[in-house]
Amino acid sequence: MSTRRFALPIGKFIALLVAIVVALAAPAVAQDAPVVDAPTGRVRGVADGKTRVFRGIPYARAPVGDLRWRPPVVLPRWPDVREAAQFGAACMQPASPFAQYAAMSEDCLFLNVTAPAQAHKAPVLLWIHGGSLVNGAGSEAIYDGARFAGQGIVVVSINYRLGPLGWLAHPGLSAESPDNISGNYGLMDQIQALRWVHRNIDAFGGDPDNVTIAGESAGALSVLYLMAAPEARGLFHRAIAQSAYLITVPELRSGTYRDWPDAESTGVSLAHALGARNPAALRAMSAEAIIEGTARTAYFPLGNIDGHTLPHQLIDVFDRGEQAPVPILAGFNEGEIRSLRFLLPPAPADAETYTREIRARYGDLADAFLNRYPPETMGESMLETTRDAMYGWTAERMVASQTAIGEPSFLYYFDHGYPAADDGGFRAFHASEIPFVFGTTGSTPAYWPAVPDTASERHLSDAMLSYWATFAHDGTPHARGEAVWPPYGPDRAYMAFEEVPRLHNGPPNRFALHEAVVCRRRGQGGVAWHWNVGLISPPLPRRSAGCD
Repeated sequence: MSTRRFALPIGKFIALLVAIVVALAAPAVAQDAPVVDAPTGRVRGVADGKTRVFRGIPYARAPVGDLRWRPPVVLPRWPDVREAAQFGAACMQPASPFAQYAAMSEDCLFLNVTAPAQAHKAPVLLWIHGGSLVNGAGSEAIYDGARFAGQGIVVVSINYRLGPLGWLAHPGLSAESPDNISGNYGLMDQIQALRWVHRNIDAFGGDPDNVTIAGESAGALSVLYLMAAPEARGLFHRAIAQSAYLITVPELRSGTYRDWPDAESTGVSLAHALGARNPAALRAMSAEAIIEGTARTAYFPLGNIDGHTLPHQLIDVFDRGEQAPVPILAGFNEGEIRSLRFLLPPAPADAETYTREIRARYGDLADAFLNRYPPETMGESMLETTRDAMYGWTAERMVASQTAIGEPSFLYYFDHGYPAADDGGFRAFHASEIPFVFGTTGSTPAYWPAVPDTASERHLSDAMLSYWATFAHDGTPHARGEAVWPPYGPDRAYMAFEEVPRLHNGPPNRFALHEAVVCRRRGQGGVAWHWNVGLISPPLPRRSAGCD
């Protein structure tokens, strides 16, 4: 019997060897990948150390194309195991070098779940991303929930419809609705995500009866919307609002505010700018054309008071004690406007002009204003005016309102700087607290001033993460070895996150002044309050009963 030598080219041999290794490894990988059988369907995620991660789970279907601008559609249970290793598409938004996603789509109502491996009835934190209701996604790296999972928290991050696709109101759209309303579709998405959590999160180890909603900037504005929305009542049990802004909400179709057009009129103007006379013409346009065209207009998406999804002005809801009766943790940053300078008016020529303008606009409150925001430091005064009038006043207004209805409420002030931010003039800039809260200081975007990897930065991040996680656990923020954080109360207690957490009383936001300004505006009627403060404030009426 003769033998023949078997020869295989080295390239093919290596390819065969790789194929064998992959084939042998595949069953083990599949076996290790966690599968959850939730009411919505089975999903296969990934095991990441002591956590389980499930990405790109659809919590609803966004009506698209000819069906767009309708409430989210509840999905039936899917029959097979759904792979959940990759993030779902981000919602449609303007292209930006600062945020690049693998995919964008109108079909974008996805959420992500990060849970401790052995979670059972764990507290749930539902994170709502910011981005002016125009951009962003729950998949961004700084929202990674792994560190929260290490604290025993199940983190859910969500997408919701953005820009005109999520917030457009129009009389033609209202006519199609059984409630004669339109807009607020992004808010409807958020409420549907909370319903999904209520129904499904137990399968992932979370407790549907212990849910905290949290967000930053537009995400924090969304937290306020949800606190005021009747349909969200009972779906969450605590709230965290980071750099929220309690501005006047446009009404759906009333002309109450001379300087703040109603939502339907705004929608008609946008449709006209896009060359569309009615909803049918808008629906005939591609999502890309709508987004790109809107970016060339002055359209600014916001919720609207439709008497249904949002029944009343937010501030009226809170004043009447009709908001969700839940504990709140809220705060703002020292440098909110350092990265948002487009919110500032042009600087006057000199200090004399500054003083004259403030006196003309603030009348009998001008002395108090100039004492806090002096002309001698005009640049800083302008930054602090807008910061305090919007973000500082809002944060304290929220904790004061919840305190008034008997809910434990906690106020913070983020005043932490580090070399890259300070050198660029961005100390404690808008959103800079987020990676400290999530423990993701090493995963900030490329354009972000890099946080140094030092023991002191890690220490502050660990403390903030612990305060936030314990608040999500039981409504009381605390961190081992750190300052005790009492409720706001009559001393106006707040935690300042500086180099380390420090407890103080009386935050530096001139709350009484800005509360009086808003009170007078409301009494005056017809004038909205938003970023029209300081040098661009409409003249205030004289002293009003109950305002000063």
